[in-house]
Amino acid sequence: MTEAPPAPLHIEIDGRPVADPATLAALTSGYGHYTAMQVRDGRVQGLGLHLERLDRATRELFGQGLDGNRVRSLLAGALEAAGRRDAAARVYVHEGIRTVVTVREPFTPDPAPQSLKSVGYQRPAAHIKHLGGFGQRFHGDAARRAGFDDALLTAPDGEIAEGAVTNIAFWDGTSVIWPSAPCLTGITMSLLEARLPSVRRRVTLADLPDLRAAFVTNARGVAPVRRIDDVTFEVDGTLMARVGAALAAAPWDALEPGAER
Repeated sequence: MTEAPPAPLHIEIDGRPVADPATLAALTSGYGHYTAMQVRDGRVQGLGLHLERLDRATRELFGQGLDGNRVRSLLAGALEAAGRRDAAARVYVHEGIRTVVTVREPFTPDPAPQSLKSVGYQRPAAHIKHLGGFGQRFHGDAARRAGFDDALLTAPDGEIAEGAVTNIAFWDGTSVIWPSAPCLTGITMSLLEARLPSVRRRVTLADLPDLRAAFVTNARGVAPVRRIDDVTFEVDGTLMARVGAALAAAPWDALEPGAER
Protein backbone atom coordinates (compact mmCIF):
# COMPACT_ATOMS: atom_id res chain seq x y z
CA MET A 1 0.00 0.00 0.00
CA THR A 2 1.32 3.42 -0.93
CA GLU A 3 1.52 5.75 2.02
CA ALA A 4 -0.27 9.04 1.72
CA PRO A 5 2.02 12.05 1.57
CA PRO A 6 2.32 13.92 4.85
CA ALA A 7 -0.09 16.76 5.38
CA PRO A 8 1.47 20.19 4.79
CA LEU A 9 2.65 22.04 7.85
CA HIS A 10 0.07 24.49 9.20
CA ILE A 11 1.12 27.35 11.48
CA GLU A 12 -0.90 30.23 12.88
CA ILE A 13 0.23 33.34 14.72
CA ASP A 14 -2.41 35.07 16.83
CA GLY A 15 -5.02 33.04 15.00
CA ARG A 16 -3.81 33.96 11.52
CA PRO A 17 -2.34 31.33 9.17
CA VAL A 18 1.24 31.92 8.09
CA ALA A 19 1.67 32.33 4.35
CA ASP A 20 4.90 30.31 4.15
CA PRO A 21 4.94 27.84 7.05
CA ALA A 22 8.08 26.04 5.87
CA THR A 23 10.14 29.21 5.96
CA LEU A 24 8.76 30.23 9.34
CA ALA A 25 9.50 26.76 10.73
CA ALA A 26 13.11 27.05 9.56
CA LEU A 27 13.50 30.55 11.01
CA THR A 28 12.12 29.55 14.41
CA SER A 29 13.78 26.15 14.73
CA GLY A 30 16.71 27.57 16.69
CA TYR A 31 19.16 25.70 14.44
CA GLY A 32 21.36 28.08 12.53
CA HIS A 33 24.06 30.71 12.93
CA TYR A 34 24.68 34.38 12.36
CA THR A 35 27.13 37.24 12.43
CA ALA A 36 26.67 40.77 13.74
CA MET A 37 28.41 43.88 12.49
CA GLN A 38 28.47 47.64 12.61
CA VAL A 39 28.15 49.44 9.26
CA ARG A 40 29.47 52.94 8.73
CA ASP A 41 29.06 54.69 5.37
CA GLY A 42 28.30 51.32 3.79
CA ARG A 43 31.52 49.79 5.14
CA VAL A 44 32.32 47.08 7.69
CA GLN A 45 35.47 46.40 9.66
CA GLY A 46 36.67 42.84 9.11
CA LEU A 47 34.14 42.15 6.36
CA GLY A 48 36.22 39.26 5.04
CA LEU A 49 36.25 37.71 8.52
CA HIS A 50 32.46 37.96 8.71
CA LEU A 51 32.05 36.33 5.29
CA GLU A 52 34.52 33.58 6.20
CA ARG A 53 32.66 32.93 9.47
CA LEU A 54 29.33 32.62 7.65
CA ASP A 55 30.73 30.30 4.98
CA ARG A 56 32.58 28.09 7.46
CA ALA A 57 29.60 27.66 9.79
CA THR A 58 27.22 27.05 6.89
CA ARG A 59 29.47 24.27 5.63
CA GLU A 60 29.69 22.73 9.10
CA LEU A 61 25.97 22.91 9.86
CA PHE A 62 24.41 22.40 6.44
CA GLY A 63 27.06 20.78 4.26
CA GLN A 64 27.50 23.53 1.68
CA GLY A 65 29.05 26.95 1.50
CA LEU A 66 27.59 30.43 1.44
CA ASP A 67 28.67 32.76 -1.35
CA GLY A 68 30.26 35.90 0.06
CA ASN A 69 29.26 38.12 -2.85
CA ARG A 70 25.63 37.13 -2.34
CA VAL A 71 25.87 38.09 1.33
CA ARG A 72 27.40 41.43 0.42
CA SER A 73 24.59 42.03 -2.08
CA LEU A 74 21.91 41.12 0.47
CA LEU A 75 23.44 43.44 3.04
CA ALA A 76 23.78 46.31 0.59
CA GLY A 77 20.20 45.78 -0.58
CA ALA A 78 18.83 45.75 2.96
CA LEU A 79 20.69 48.95 3.81
CA GLU A 80 19.37 50.64 0.68
CA ALA A 81 15.82 49.50 1.41
CA ALA A 82 16.13 50.84 4.96
CA GLY A 83 17.59 54.10 3.68
CA ARG A 84 20.72 53.70 5.79
CA ARG A 85 24.46 54.01 5.33
CA ASP A 86 25.13 53.55 9.05
CA ALA A 87 23.54 50.62 10.88
CA ALA A 88 23.82 47.65 13.16
CA ALA A 89 23.32 44.68 10.84
CA ARG A 90 23.02 40.94 11.29
CA VAL A 91 23.09 38.07 8.81
CA TYR A 92 21.32 34.88 9.90
CA VAL A 93 21.60 31.55 8.11
CA HIS A 94 18.92 28.92 8.73
CA GLU A 95 18.30 25.38 7.55
CA GLY A 96 17.72 25.22 3.82
CA ILE A 97 20.29 28.05 3.49
CA ARG A 98 17.65 30.65 4.12
CA THR A 99 19.54 33.89 4.67
CA VAL A 100 17.97 36.70 6.69
CA VAL A 101 19.42 40.21 7.02
CA THR A 102 18.32 42.63 9.72
CA VAL A 103 19.19 46.33 9.83
CA ARG A 104 18.62 48.70 12.73
CA GLU A 105 19.97 51.88 14.28
CA PRO A 106 23.75 51.75 14.74
CA PHE A 107 24.98 51.05 18.24
CA THR A 108 26.95 53.70 20.06
CA PRO A 109 29.92 52.08 21.83
CA ASP A 110 29.64 52.22 25.62
CA PRO A 111 33.13 52.59 27.13
CA ALA A 112 31.86 52.38 30.72
CA PRO A 113 33.85 49.90 32.85
CA GLN A 114 32.06 46.56 33.19
CA SER A 115 31.47 44.30 36.18
CA LEU A 116 31.15 40.57 35.49
CA LYS A 117 29.76 37.71 37.55
CA SER A 118 31.35 34.32 36.89
CA VAL A 119 28.96 31.43 36.19
CA GLY A 120 29.59 27.76 35.56
CA TYR A 121 28.38 27.55 31.97
CA GLN A 122 29.99 27.05 28.56
CA ARG A 123 28.30 27.44 25.20
CA PRO A 124 27.82 24.21 23.19
CA ALA A 125 29.78 24.22 19.91
CA ALA A 126 31.38 27.40 21.22
CA HIS A 127 33.34 28.05 18.01
CA ILE A 128 30.07 28.76 16.14
CA LYS A 129 28.04 31.94 16.60
CA HIS A 130 24.91 29.86 16.70
CA LEU A 131 21.28 30.52 17.50
CA GLY A 132 19.59 29.36 20.67
CA GLY A 133 21.46 31.41 23.27
CA PHE A 134 19.09 30.60 26.14
CA GLY A 135 21.90 29.84 28.58
CA GLN A 136 23.72 33.07 27.81
CA ARG A 137 20.56 35.15 28.24
CA PHE A 138 19.58 33.28 31.41
CA HIS A 139 22.93 33.79 33.10
CA GLY A 140 23.31 37.35 31.79
CA ASP A 141 19.94 38.39 33.18
CA ALA A 142 20.71 36.70 36.53
CA ALA A 143 24.03 38.56 36.71
CA ARG A 144 22.31 41.90 36.08
CA ARG A 145 19.75 41.18 38.78
CA ALA A 146 22.68 40.55 41.13
CA GLY A 147 24.10 43.99 40.37
CA PHE A 148 26.61 43.11 37.65
CA ASP A 149 26.70 44.19 34.01
CA ASP A 150 26.93 40.69 32.54
CA ALA A 151 28.02 37.10 33.06
CA LEU A 152 31.45 35.54 32.57
CA LEU A 153 31.27 31.94 31.36
CA THR A 154 33.59 29.43 33.02
CA ALA A 155 34.24 25.69 33.18
CA PRO A 156 33.47 23.76 36.39
CA ASP A 157 37.12 24.11 37.46
CA GLY A 158 37.03 27.90 37.07
CA GLU A 159 38.72 28.13 33.67
CA ILE A 160 37.52 31.30 31.96
CA ALA A 161 36.13 31.01 28.43
CA GLU A 162 34.25 34.17 27.35
CA GLY A 163 31.59 36.64 28.36
CA ALA A 164 27.93 35.91 27.75
CA VAL A 165 28.01 38.08 24.60
CA THR A 166 31.67 39.13 24.53
CA ASN A 167 35.23 37.95 24.37
CA ILE A 168 37.39 38.82 27.34
CA ALA A 169 41.08 39.67 27.39
CA PHE A 170 43.54 40.28 30.20
CA TRP A 171 46.71 42.37 30.50
CA ASP A 172 49.78 41.24 32.43
CA GLY A 173 51.85 44.33 31.69
CA THR A 174 53.47 42.83 28.61
CA SER A 175 50.90 40.93 26.55
CA VAL A 176 47.18 40.78 25.94
CA ILE A 177 46.06 37.36 27.14
CA TRP A 178 43.08 35.72 25.43
CA PRO A 179 41.70 32.69 27.30
CA SER A 180 42.45 29.44 25.46
CA ALA A 181 39.26 27.67 26.60
CA PRO A 182 36.74 26.87 23.83
CA CYS A 183 34.97 30.08 22.83
CA LEU A 184 33.75 32.04 19.85
CA THR A 185 36.61 33.89 18.20
CA GLY A 186 34.90 37.22 17.72
CA ILE A 187 35.59 39.52 14.81
CA THR A 188 36.70 42.38 17.07
CA MET A 189 38.89 39.93 18.97
CA SER A 190 40.47 38.78 15.69
CA LEU A 191 41.16 42.35 14.56
CA LEU A 192 42.83 43.20 17.88
CA GLU A 193 44.75 39.95 18.25
CA ALA A 194 46.47 40.66 14.94
CA ARG A 195 47.40 44.21 15.98
CA LEU A 196 48.44 43.84 19.62
CA PRO A 197 51.09 41.71 21.35
CA SER A 198 48.85 38.75 22.17
CA VAL A 199 49.00 35.24 23.57
CA ARG A 200 46.38 32.59 24.17
CA ARG A 201 46.66 30.60 27.36
CA ARG A 202 44.65 29.06 30.12
CA VAL A 203 43.23 31.62 32.55
CA THR A 204 41.28 30.68 35.68
CA LEU A 205 39.38 32.65 38.29
CA ALA A 206 42.24 31.91 40.69
CA ASP A 207 44.63 33.76 38.34
CA LEU A 208 42.70 37.03 38.42
CA PRO A 209 44.50 38.71 41.35
CA ASP A 210 47.81 38.37 39.48
CA LEU A 211 46.55 40.16 36.34
CA ARG A 212 46.74 43.92 35.92
CA ALA A 213 43.72 44.75 33.76
CA ALA A 214 40.95 43.27 31.65
CA PHE A 215 38.63 44.33 28.84
CA VAL A 216 35.77 42.88 26.80
CA THR A 217 35.14 43.04 23.07
CA ASN A 218 32.24 42.41 20.72
CA ALA A 219 30.59 43.91 17.64
CA ARG A 220 29.71 47.03 19.62
CA GLY A 221 33.32 47.79 20.48
CA VAL A 222 35.59 47.54 23.51
CA ALA A 223 35.10 48.30 27.20
CA PRO A 224 37.35 47.92 30.25
CA VAL A 225 36.47 45.53 33.08
CA ARG A 226 36.52 46.95 36.60
CA ARG A 227 35.41 43.87 38.54
CA ILE A 228 35.00 40.11 38.23
CA ASP A 229 33.18 38.72 41.27
CA ASP A 230 35.14 40.17 44.21
CA VAL A 231 38.35 40.90 42.25
CA THR A 232 38.73 44.52 41.18
CA PHE A 233 40.86 45.95 38.38
CA GLU A 234 42.15 49.46 37.84
CA VAL A 235 41.07 50.84 34.50
CA ASP A 236 44.33 51.23 32.60
CA GLY A 237 43.82 54.31 30.45
CA THR A 238 47.05 53.79 28.55
CA LEU A 239 46.10 50.22 27.71
CA MET A 240 42.58 51.16 26.62
CA ALA A 241 43.93 53.95 24.41
CA ARG A 242 46.29 51.45 22.80
CA VAL A 243 43.46 48.95 22.27
CA GLY A 244 41.25 51.66 20.83
CA ALA A 245 43.97 52.80 18.44
CA ALA A 246 44.57 49.22 17.28
CA LEU A 247 40.89 48.76 16.52
CA ALA A 248 40.68 52.12 14.75
CA ALA A 249 43.59 51.05 12.51
CA ALA A 250 41.59 48.12 11.09
CA PRO A 251 40.31 49.07 7.62
CA TRP A 252 36.63 49.45 6.77
CA ASP A 253 35.67 47.31 3.75
CA ALA A 254 32.99 48.34 1.26
CA LEU A 255 29.94 46.10 1.00
CA GLU A 256 29.49 46.87 -2.68
CA PRO A 257 32.03 44.89 -4.76
CA GLY A 258 34.31 47.27 -6.63
CA ALA A 259 33.77 50.15 -4.19
CA GLU A 260 37.03 49.64 -2.28
CA ARG A 261 39.35 52.58 -2.01
